[in-house]
Amino acid sequence: MYDYFLGGKDSYDADRVAAEQALQDFPHVQLTARTNREFMRHATRYLTEQGIRQFLDIGTGIPTAPNLHQVAQEQAPESRVVYVDNDPMVLVHARALLVSSPEGRTAYIQADAAEPEAILGAPELAATLDLSQPVAVSLMAVMHFVPGDVYQMVKTLLEPLAPGSYLAMSHVTTDFDEGDKDPQGMARLLKVYANRGIPVRPRSRAEVAQFFDGLELVEPGVEVIHRWRNEGIDPPQSYDKRISLYGAVGKKV
Repeated sequence: MYDYFLGGKDSYDADRVAAEQALQDFPHVQLTARTNREFMRHATRYLTEQGIRQFLDIGTGIPTAPNLHQVAQEQAPESRVVYVDNDPMVLVHARALLVSSPEGRTAYIQADAAEPEAILGAPELAATLDLSQPVAVSLMAVMHFVPGDVYQMVKTLLEPLAPGSYLAMSHVTTDFDEGDKDPQGMARLLKVYANRGIPVRPRSRAEVAQFFDGLELVEPGVEVIHRWRNEGIDPPQSYDKRISLYGAVGKKV
């Protein structure tokens, strides 16, 4: 569905039907998806500016240019990126994710965000990233799909990483809904996912901040993604409700 919202061609019929239903219930979902993609680019550029040259991108999705490695390697060609996703369809398209700059390197792991030990223990990760040096973990619009103790999962991912590593993430919220029956609320979109067997757990600003416990939050902290370090034209207040995603970046010290 995310690929469809981004204008991609790689989706199943069931995805397209569900996506069209989502568009009826939440017409701004394409704006949400595209703004989330832009936040990934924005955060990745920030991280390369801080000297990060290693990235672990979990919940990658179907390749949609520019991908994370293209953003990072545009500024730092030597950047190394490991992509992780549990969707077999992403594996089919993984070759597009593996076209690295000559100076850098990319790799792909088929694994689930709910199993951080499997990700950390994958030979592809060991062959690509040096965990004695800082790594940025990217979790863009993924943890709200993951059941279980998500805070412990993220903590497990960050535990072996060197000081100076970062966590960058975005996460869906219903903070801007105006009651349970808000016709334009994010909760209506999440029902479309739930009806297709994909439960989504929205979180409040405070709950998203909890992922960053023990980390040094980069200013402005947990913020709606279109306002995170935004140096351009300030979007109207109505965008907060339309996009309904929080984003943040935190540093391990």
